[in-house]
Amino acid sequence: MKKFLEKKGVSLSLKAYFIDSLNGMALGLFSSLIIGLIIKTIGEQLDIAFLVEIGTMAMGLMGPAIGVAVAYSLKAPPLVLFAAIFSGAAGGTLGGEAGAFVAALISVELGKIVSKETRIDIIVTPLVTILTGFAVAKVVGPAVDYAMKAVGDLIVWSTDQQPILMGIVISVAMGLALTYPISSAAIAMMLDLNGIAAGAAVIGCAAQMIGFAASSYRENKISGLISLGVGTSSLLAPNSIRNPWIIIPPTVAGIILAPIGTTLLDFHNNAAGAGMGTSGLVGPMMTFTTMGFGPDVWIKVILLLFVGPAVISLLLSEYMRKKGWIKSGDMLIQIEGARE
Repeated sequence: MKKFLEKKGVSLSLKAYFIDSLNGMALGLFSSLIIGLIIKTIGEQLDIAFLVEIGTMAMGLMGPAIGVAVAYSLKAPPLVLFAAIFSGAAGGTLGGEAGAFVAALISVELGKIVSKETRIDIIVTPLVTILTGFAVAKVVGPAVDYAMKAVGDLIVWSTDQQPILMGIVISVAMGLALTYPISSAAIAMMLDLNGIAAGAAVIGCAAQMIGFAASSYRENKISGLISLGVGTSSLLAPNSIRNPWIIIPPTVAGIILAPIGTTLLDFHNNAAGAGMGTSGLVGPMMTFTTMGFGPDVWIKVILLLFVGPAVISLLLSEYMRKKGWIKSGDMLIQIEGARE
């Protein structure tokens, strides 16, 4: 059985199902719901009707996008890949983001198992994938969505009750999820984070990105400033494994700034921006969508998502360089070590 599954590309591993698949889901989310929300927000602010229409349509295709993205991440054959569009759509309709993910994941793996096993593969493979996707979406989707949202509600409530402690916990957890191979964007969407909990999450993610961009400027210059600051902090994940000290400055920046955001500055965000940080400037955009475009919001965004992380991380990293804990070249980006 094990050899058969290996031949079919079915890997019963945590990496495949909770790292690769979640990263795939994040790509699907960004390509539909998140980018659609950005387009819609721009259209609403500039009063451009067709942008609002485009954004709304893109957001509505969240389920199919997750389905095909998960299938792609699992290296599904073509018939399974295309049939997963329906699985994601069914899961998204009946169980939200989490439902789309689970329906796509299970249906794709079963589709891969039956793929090219019969002479009527063109019928059997998509049929099995679609029927499985619908069955999972119908039976499991709503329960999974409810459970994830319940956990998210608990996190939001806990943050409202203990904004300092929970702000720190959320900031660190989501920031590290962004840097290491776990999709913070997918987690935030499935948990439906909002309010100051989402604010703490986006601060933690931004702290990793902007913090690394500033503290590694010696090695990576302008290209690193851009690729880390508005790209992804995961570019330095391999470096942090070789020298764990380099993860300290951006993490400390999040620990300091998140409680300020959850208490003094009442910093809010939404599920679409919470796990994105400054990647593609999605986090700041979603802050404006949530809190408005007033001068006070601009100041909060600049302070908590850009200036604060840069200053804290740079000062701490320079101190650690003087102590010899961080050495020249420790934060040099190695492109071959980065993940998409």
